[in-house]
Amino acid sequence: MEGMLADAQQQLRDIASIQQRRAQLVGTATASNRRVTVSVNANGVVIETKFGPGIENLGFSAIARAVTEAAQRASEDLAAKNRELVAPLEGRRARMPRINDLVAGMPDLLGQMPKPPEPSLAPPNSDDREPTPGENTLHFTNVESYDHDRGPQRRTTEAGW
Repeated sequence: MEGMLADAQQQLRDIASIQQRRAQLVGTATASNRRVTVSVNANGVVIETKFGPGIENLGFSAIARAVTEAAQRASEDLAAKNRELVAPLEGRRARMPRINDLVAGMPDLLGQMPKPPEPSLAPPNSDDREPTPGENTLHFTNVESYDHDRGPQRRTTEAGW
C-alpha cells in the first residue's frame, strides 16, 4: 500500500509538471507552398497568422482555404505534441492496477468508456456537418409541441381537466 501511495504522489507531481509544459505548447503549420503560416496555443486557439511572399498571387478564396488548412494542420501538430508530452504518464498509468483488480467484483468502468466521435472539419452549414443519427441518439416522444404563431399546444386527454 505504501508503494502505491508513493506512486500516486509521484504521478500527481508528474501531472503538475506536464500541465506547466503543456501551457507552453504551440502548434504551427504552413499551407499553399509556405505562403500561409498559422500557429495555435495549447488550447488550439489561433495566436498568429503570417502571410509569406507570393500571397498576393492568390485570390481571396484560395487564401481563406490556405488559412483553414494551415490552422487544421497546426491543430494536428499541437495534438501530436500533446500525445508526446503525456506518453510517459500514460505508460505509468497502464502499469498501475485497475480498481477491478483491487476490489473483487468491481466493474471496469474505464474500459467501458465510449470513445467520442471525431469532430467534423467541414465548414459551418456544410451538408457534411449534418449529424448522423445513431443508436445513442435521444428521441423524445412525450413532449409538448410549440406553434410559433399560436404558442404552446397542450393536448389533454382527461375529460375532467
